[in-house]
Amino acid sequence: MVPATRPVFRARVNVVAARLSWLPAGRALVTALVWSGAAQAQEATSSTEDLAKAAQNPVADMISVPFQFNTNFGSGPFGKAQEIINIQPVIPFNISTEWNLITRTIVPVISQPKLYPGDERTFGLGDTTATLFLSPAHSGKFIWGIGPAFLLPTATDKNLGSGKWGAGPSAVGLIMEGPWVFGALINNIWSFAGEGGRQDVNQTTLQPFVNYNFKGGWYLSSSPLITANWMADDDNRWTLPVGGAVGRVFRVGKQPINAQLGAYYNIIAPDDVGPKWQIRAQLQFLFPK
Repeated sequence: MVPATRPVFRARVNVVAARLSWLPAGRALVTALVWSGAAQAQEATSSTEDLAKAAQNPVADMISVPFQFNTNFGSGPFGKAQEIINIQPVIPFNISTEWNLITRTIVPVISQPKLYPGDERTFGLGDTTATLFLSPAHSGKFIWGIGPAFLLPTATDKNLGSGKWGAGPSAVGLIMEGPWVFGALINNIWSFAGEGGRQDVNQTTLQPFVNYNFKGGWYLSSSPLITANWMADDDNRWTLPVGGAVGRVFRVGKQPINAQLGAYYNIIAPDDVGPKWQIRAQLQFLFPK
């Protein structure tokens, strides 16, 4: 029973109590109903809080489909807004009683502002990143996963992708301690094939995350996406954002959803092309077992 239904439940209990309280068995029934309602409410609250933590675990044994909406302000040489929708399905597989294989895929849909005089805004798919994490099915306090990451040249326009195939190692580690969930994701991808004449890819992506969970599925979060393009000059290599978000896990009918809204400012960004700051909104559909 969700908290919003408690007043209705109590009103019904009061009616039953008025009718049955003169019987000893009636008193027992009313007491049982009260305890049952309280237990159901507590169970729903606990379930929501557990789901919030599971949604913050990149290698949780749970299917989820996040849609992340990013608006990057001050992008490109003309300082226009770039829009990116990242479709990020996470699908786990139980390959044995001891190990899970977690697949994480990021498919970006991009609206790219013009990059040179006479150019126009470009819309389409960007390059896809697919990661496989091998993770223990029964972790201790420290939860971890390792595996390969792949870059797939799925961009529908040369302005939206690298035109390269790439691969490299990836790892994740996190700890859940009371209301806290904190850890980091990291990978490095090198290109090994693709269109001739395009710049090679050698990029590190690091995403530390810190979450503090409240009752009722509410939480505070910070998960900046730090990148280092090792093919760029030293002065234009790093993108370093700072910021945070607020979110909540709730249900629409029986469907649990994780919603989040945040903002990040790039204290370091490549000259003339890197965005100055970002608004990030996310809707994540959760499918617990």
